[in-house]
Amino acid sequence: MFRHILVPLDGSGFAEAALPYALELAAQFDSEITLLRIIAPPRTGDNALSPESADFMIRMRDGLYKEAIDYLQLHKGSLRQQNFKAHYQVVESEDIAAEIISAVRGCGADTVVMCTHGRGGLSRFLFGSVATRVLQSAEVPVLVVRPKGERAGIAPGSAGAAQQS
Repeated sequence: MFRHILVPLDGSGFAEAALPYALELAAQFDSEITLLRIIAPPRTGDNALSPESADFMIRMRDGLYKEAIDYLQLHKGSLRQQNFKAHYQVVESEDIAAEIISAVRGCGADTVVMCTHGRGGLSRFLFGSVATRVLQSAEVPVLVVRPKGERAGIAPGSAGAAQQS
């Protein structure tokens, strides 16, 4: 256990809050780390695209991949400088939780360390919780981290969070 840790990242500071926990485990168990970024496919709303629209969608998708790769390469480089064995993977999917589960199997991870965005109430009901779905479906241990200072549904630094202090 803890030989290969999967860390899903979405580019937000919230998701990156899981990294210190993953690094702590990796340092203690000499684990490999795979950073995962899932990008949503561009949506058109119209199945019949003109050649110009199709070309735009391709450029948009390529831009999303480039941004994801650049982001993960930066983190991978930082981890390698700290002597961690790090890899990254970028996939395209609308079902984030299912893709995390698939990546666990695909890369041979035996642990997932991820962050929750702390949605609560109606937002969680409408959008679901990726973390909850991964917890329910994963066949490996999942460590779910809530970013410091976050309360369910209130992001740190937001007006609501400032008023809560």
